[in-house]
Formats: sequence, C-alpha cells, structure tokens
Amino acid sequence: MSGFIEGENRFQSTLFPERVDDYVEEDSVVRVIDVFIDRLDISGLGFKAEPAETGRPGYHPRTMLKIYVYGYLNQVHSSRRLEREAGRNVELMWLSGRLAPDFKTIANFRKDNGEAIRLVCREFVMLCRKLNLLGDRLAIDGSKFKAVNNRDKNFTRGKMKRRLAAVEASIERYLGKLDQADRSAPPEDTRPIKDRIAALTE
Repeated sequence: MSGFIEGENRFQSTLFPERVDDYVEEDSVVRVIDVFIDRLDISGLGFKAEPAETGRPGYHPRTMLKIYVYGYLNQVHSSRRLEREAGRNVELMWLSGRLAPDFKTIANFRKDNGEAIRLVCREFVMLCRKLNLLGDRLAIDGSKFKAVNNRDKNFTRGKMKRRLAAVEASIERYLGKLDQADRSAPPEDTRPIKDRIAALTE
C-alpha cells in the first residue's frame, strides 16, 4: 500500500468496453453542436466537398463543420491544433465520430468554404444566445437607480442590425485569426515520437 490514490492499469482489458459517449456529459455544449449541425440544411450554402485526386472520398461537410464550430467555441484557431485535438480530445472524438482529418484538409476546407462557414457560425451564435449558453458579464456597484426600462432587453430594428453586424465582425476576426495561425505555424518535427525520445535520451 503506497498511501496514495492509484490509477487503473492501462494494460488491463475490461469485460465491458466503455463507450466514448460515457465520457461526454449530458449537458455538454458539444451535444448542442452535434444536434445543430445535423439538423442544419446545408444544401443551399454552397459547400465544396470534392473527392481527392487519388479517388479517395472526402470528409462530409457536416463533419468538418462540427470540428470548426467546436474550435470556434473553444478558441482553437490553428488547423494543426484542430488536427491534434481531433486525435486526443474526447469531446471532439465524440463529435466527429473519431475521424481525425489532417491539418491540410482542415485548412483547405476553410479556404474553399469561408463564406458558408461564416453563415453557419452566425446561426450558431444566434442559437447559443437563444439557449442562454453565452454568459453575460455583470458588474455591480453600490448605486441605486429607479428602474424604468432595461436597454439590454429593449430591441429596436437598428439595435438588431448593430448586434448582427457585431456578430459578423467577430466571425470575420476569428476567420482572420485562423488564417494568421496557419501562416505563422512553425514546421512540425515529423520524426516518430520514439526516435525523438531516443535522441533526447542520448
């Protein structure tokens, strides 16, 4: 007995294999992304999903959209980081059906479908606002005022246009960050991890 809490033996097989769904909480926002993208009519958005020159079929636009919306929500800007997250992040594995496109595929999808992705992100932000999934910042001081009308809850046509313009600008900034992150990403060490460990050990 070591006196510490010990983890499970990673080489021990289980009689009843666990499901990826067991690791995703019932009220996780990835379940909202999944339902939103699956029910979204993407036929008129103009997504380009061409098979590769080798004849290998491409990824479905819905799968790529789920990866992008997840990255948008969790501030993962780089295509390389999205590729890594798809291979190790349990929520993203659940969301994509354990598909892990490489960073080039992810970057090309964004490059070819920028306008359609922008429209989907805008719709998703509106849905999150309706479901109260986006938290508001609240500041309190000691002043007391007689309440007449809350300006945040009072919407005019002009205010709605400004709010939509702000959402569009936010998505535009985000897509710009994605481009910048892909351009400034350092080249990756492509050696297998075993070789890198051996080199460090020497």
